This record gives sequence, C-alpha cells and structure tokens, in this order.
Amino acid sequence: MDKKARLSIWYFIIVFWILIMVQELYVASQHMDEVPYSQFKQWLIDDQVDEVAITETIINGKLKPDRVDGDPQWFKTIRVDDPGLVKLLEEKKVEYAGVILSTLWRDVASWVIPILIFAGVWFFLLRKMGQGAGGGFMRIGQSKAKIYMEQEIKVKMGDVAGVDEAKEELVEVIEFLKTPEKFTRIGGRIPKGVLLIGPPGTGKTLLARAIAGEAGVPFFSISGSEFVEMFVGVGAARVRDLFEQAKVKAPCIIFIDELDALGKARGAGPMAHEEREQTLNQLLVEMDGFDPTVGVIILAATNRPEILDAALMRAGRFDRQVLVDRPDRPGREAILKIHAKNIQMAPEVSLEKIAAMTTGMAGAELANIINEGALLAVRRDRETVEQKDLEEAVERVVAGLEKKNRVLSEGERKRVAHHEVGHALVALSISGADPVQKISIIPRGIAALGYTLQLPTQDRYLLTRSELESKIAVLLGGRIAEELVFGEASTGAADDLQKATNIAQRMVKDYGMSDVLGTVALDNERQASFLQTKEPSYGTQYSEETAREIDQEVRRLIDAQATLVKELLTKLSPVLLEAAEKLMEEEVMTGDDLRALMDGGKEKAGLQTA
Repeated sequence: MDKKARLSIWYFIIVFWILIMVQELYVASQHMDEVPYSQFKQWLIDDQVDEVAITETIINGKLKPDRVDGDPQWFKTIRVDDPGLVKLLEEKKVEYAGVILSTLWRDVASWVIPILIFAGVWFFLLRKMGQGAGGGFMRIGQSKAKIYMEQEIKVKMGDVAGVDEAKEELVEVIEFLKTPEKFTRIGGRIPKGVLLIGPPGTGKTLLARAIAGEAGVPFFSISGSEFVEMFVGVGAARVRDLFEQAKVKAPCIIFIDELDALGKARGAGPMAHEEREQTLNQLLVEMDGFDPTVGVIILAATNRPEILDAALMRAGRFDRQVLVDRPDRPGREAILKIHAKNIQMAPEVSLEKIAAMTTGMAGAELANIINEGALLAVRRDRETVEQKDLEEAVERVVAGLEKKNRVLSEGERKRVAHHEVGHALVALSISGADPVQKISIIPRGIAALGYTLQLPTQDRYLLTRSELESKIAVLLGGRIAEELVFGEASTGAADDLQKATNIAQRMVKDYGMSDVLGTVALDNERQASFLQTKEPSYGTQYSEETAREIDQEVRRLIDAQATLVKELLTKLSPVLLEAAEKLMEEEVMTGDDLRALMDGGKEKAGLQTA
C-alpha cells in the first residue's frame, strides 16, 4: 500500500474516534441522576417535577428550573406498580408521555451532530485532496501545466546568449504571436510545433520562456512525464484539457519539456507502455486537429530526438526543429557576461580567458562557474570576485571539489606524482594532444587522488585518427610511468584504461578506423545525439569471428600506443623523476613549469619539442 493510501486510512480512523468521543461527551453532558422511586414521588407531591416520560421499566423526568437555581436537572427511577401515579401527575399538572420531547431531541442530536461533523471533516479532506499539488483524485484528469501570464514572464531574448542561430529561427514565432495578420494576409501559416533539440543545460527552457516573454502571451509549461500516470486514460484526458485551456487563452504558447518521456517511439523495445502510447496518440490527434490560425504555438524540448515517434516529427506537427547546441567561444563569453551582471567583479577579471578555458561547456555549467567563483570570493572574505576565483571554479567543475583533508601516505603520494607527471609528459611531447594547464596531487572529486588538467585552446568539432590515438597515449602515460619507476602498476589507472578502451572501440566499431575491418560501422546500438549513452541493443549485426577481430583490433590500437609511450617516457625518465620530486614538494605544478624542465631533458634525449 502506498503512502497516500495509508495516510487516507489514518485520516478515517482518527476522524471516527473523534466522533465517538464527541458523542460520549455529549451524552455525558446530559447526565441523569438515578433516584429512588420514593424521592421521585416526594418531588411530585412537592410540585417540583416539570415533565416525565414513562416506559415499561424506567421513568425519566426533569425538575422545574427554579428547583435547581435556574438549571434543569434530569433524573430517572425504576418504575413500580403505582395505580395512583397518573392521577397524581394530572393533579400537579405535570406533562407526561411515552417519550419526553427534550429527551427525543437529545437522542436525535447525539447522533445527528456527530454525523454532521463527520460529513464536514470528510468534505474538507476531499477538498484538500482536490487542491493538492497534483490536483488530487477529484482533479486527476485535469492538466498539471503551470500557467504563466504575460506579466509574470520577465525573461526576454536579451537574457539568452550563445544560441544566436536558434534565436534567429524563432523570431518568426514571436512575430506571428504579435502580428498574425502579417502571415495570414498572403495565405502563409506558422509551424504548428517547434522542437528545440540540444544537450542538457544549453538553455532550451530559457529560450522558450524568452519567446513567450518577448511576444507577451500566456505560457503553459508542463513536463512530458506529468502526462503519464498509472491510471489508463488519465494522460489522454490531461492532453485534451491542456489544449482546451490553451484555446481559451489564445494566443499563447504550450511548452512541453522532456518530450522524450511522452513521445518515445511506439512499439520500441521489448516492453510496451499502454498508457504512454494512448497519451501520445491523443497528443498526435490534438496537434493534427487544431487550427494554426488560432494562435496556439507548441514548443517542446528534448535531448533525445532519435527515440521520438516518427508521427510526432512529421510535417504538420513538429515541423520545425531548432538545434540549441553548446556555445562556441564568443557565445560562452556572452553567457558569462550575462551571469556576471549582478556579481561584483574585480577590474582585472577576463571573461574571455574563462571562455577559452571552458570549451564544450553548456550555459548551465557556465552559470555554475560564475556562482562558484562568487562563493569562493565570499569564503575568502573578499568584496569582489578575482580571476583566480573563476579559474579555480573551472577546476572545481572539471575535476571536482578539492579534498585537502584526505591524507595520503608517502608511498601513495610518490606513486600519484609519477602517475600525473607521466600523463603530462606524454601530452607535452606528442602532437595532437590538448595543452597541459595544471598538474596536481591534491585529491579531487569522488576518487581522483590527483589530476592533470588539459584545456583545449579552440573549439573542435572533428577529431582525426592521429588525434584519437594521441588521446589514448595520454591516458596510458600515467600507468606506464608507474611501471617504469616502481616496476608494477596500481589500481589508480582503472579509469584511464576504461576511457582508452572506449576510444579504441569507437574507432573500430563506429568510425571505421581499422585497417583490418575496413571502413564499416559495426555498432548497431543507437547513440544518443547529445548524451554519452547508448540505447540497449537487442542482438548484434556481425558474427563471432568479426567480434573476435574487433577485440584484436582494439588491443592492437592500445598496445601500439602503449609501446610508443613506453619508449618516450624511457628517454625522458630523468625529467619524469625530477618533475615528480618537485610535484611532491609543491603539490601543484603548471604546464609551463613542466615544459621548462622538459626542454633540457629533450635536448639530451635527442627529441623534438611538440
């Protein structure tokens, strides 16, 4: 039983016991004193009885108010065989009957009042359930969309940077919402749906809100997962309700975030989801049926376009797809400037340098860097954020949080120092590797005991075979340096080996960079466009013999780079030992410091500087 059901049962039990207690207290407040029949007879003779009710065994009665200082007093007594009782009652003009009227009202009230209380509490609970965050059971078929009116949306297009191409594509949507007659007068129509595609954190939701804010129209925001419920038919009802609300408030924008939660291809995978497919069918019907001239624009965002249903992507539904990609260097600088507006920056801060250090980062990561830099400045009791705060913030985002309290033994520090210097020496000695920014043996992140920070100086969209081989060589540099100095490897190279193996597998199976297997793609797993994940495959498209050849090619690629790195580090072993000793003393070394040590060592070894 889920938590909500258990909570409802406890509500019922508590209310039931409260009603029982109320009834008992009410009955107790109307307490009747039991008196002997002789006392009752004497009260009757003294003309103190107001009324009585006579049953077969009991006589209930009430004394006159003046007898008890203005308060009525109830009593009861055992009925005896007294033939003169009725005559005495008539002489004293005492009202008598089978049931006293006051007693009847008391008995009725003792049951009616608790029932009314019970009904009131239950009605209150039902209303609270209906007003809950999810709409409750009474509103289960209604849309959960958050409605932002035009005056509530403060985001404008000027608040969005780094996605200039996407902004240009969406200008038409803003113009249509502002002046629809501009398009309809010559028979044109605006796209019914616009799908924003891009990696996480690139500003798809922010861009959608900026469109609504710029156009000055209501904004319906809902997540794709909020349509899907355990009850069959609820998601479809919510889709209908959402479009009905939107038509009433047109012109407006409907924004569906994480569309892949709702619009995944029907029939894909080993298991089907009946409720999700019904909800998707209803969305397809609604998008195909409404008139585009009413002014309802549907925006949706996803980072998994490859798994969306084909019917959802066809012309007439989401007939325009806009890529919201990671920003380039000027775009990153523009994003940093927007997030730095409200931060007290030192005059010497260069956001251009930070933009150069953050290749491949999305807008959300850049905003986090500015915030982390501000927090570091506050922690150091400074009034402004300095350049070193932002550079350290980049390191925190790339490599993780620094852990100065983790104490390594002298042997471990020595091994980590040689490991990291091995990475850096290989990166500085071969062509195609990213420049070394910093080397450290201060533990960072979850499991990193040290790190070598390489930051590319320019944006790259393609990698050649030699550049991929260079990446493998740099990853192997740490392990091979350990083997050369200590005679054996350690577990510290586990992550490096995993990354190197993954690159080699992609070269063989995806990129056709194998001389033996040729220019073919052998991986039938669906690669997510913007995520480093793959959809699970249900069987391979190659034979066991081909699989064996793939394994052999992966091993050959890695072994070839391992041989190259071993030869290189053997020639540079004096530099390796000297740099490791210096790193153990200072804990941190820059790439320029290591290059200065390398220049003499390379000349002695007869090597050329990369």
